[in-house]
Amino acid sequence: MSGFDTHWLDLREAADHSARDGNLRKRVIDHVAQAGEGALVVDLGAGTGSTLRALAPEALHWRWRLIDNDPQLLAEARNRHGDEARIDYIEAHLDDTSAKVFSDASLVTASALFDLVSESFLARLVAQLSQTEAGLYAALNYDGVCRWDGVHPMDEEVVAAFNSHQRRDKGFGTSLGPSAAPVLSSLLEDQGFQVTMAASPWRLDSKHADLQRQFISGMATAVMETELLGEEEINDWCAARLERLESSGCLVGHWDLFALR
Repeated sequence: MSGFDTHWLDLREAADHSARDGNLRKRVIDHVAQAGEGALVVDLGAGTGSTLRALAPEALHWRWRLIDNDPQLLAEARNRHGDEARIDYIEAHLDDTSAKVFSDASLVTASALFDLVSESFLARLVAQLSQTEAGLYAALNYDGVCRWDGVHPMDEEVVAAFNSHQRRDKGFGTSLGPSAAPVLSSLLEDQGFQVTMAASPWRLDSKHADLQRQFISGMATAVMETELLGEEEINDWCAARLERLESSGCLVGHWDLFALR
């Protein structure tokens, strides 16, 4: 996905991997294993290849098709993985993908992506997947929940404004934001998929101070862009949160989803 740099993706990767639901992850691995040698996984918005690493070591024996519109992130993925996992690196806008891209896949994956896209984008994707035998593993879909250990009086207003920003157009039409996972589940079920969802929240503490710092600062910037709150109160909230991050934990809600025909 364009708009995300390597530093941010690296900063969040450990939290992402820890947050993934373990039971769903195992089911995904078992599903691909049943497809046998040479099973293909198509990863949408692949970035530097974090989904591949999240499913390692088993994933290193699969074929991968990493698709992203950011050539720099794909170049970094190639730098990290080369040809060790029989990987194809494909630069393309996700709106340009067709059913043919998925036709020989056992699994389609996406991580921290579908809360950034529109319902019409997901409807097209599900319609394409329904023409194949591929399963869908969509991890880390933001659900709108952000809670800190110590309450600040502006927390609820800031999170509400941030969630409003999450629904803005990120290049795929009006984003689903926190409603992405339930909307995707409904679309899949309408096409005859069996869907399992599991919570996969970030649980951040002092060990994640750098990630918390980036997340809080990014949230404040997004809220500022909405103009729903005053600049001074946003800055005061941000400063207070940054001051506490070494001693305060944070929970950021996500959903993982796995769907099979």
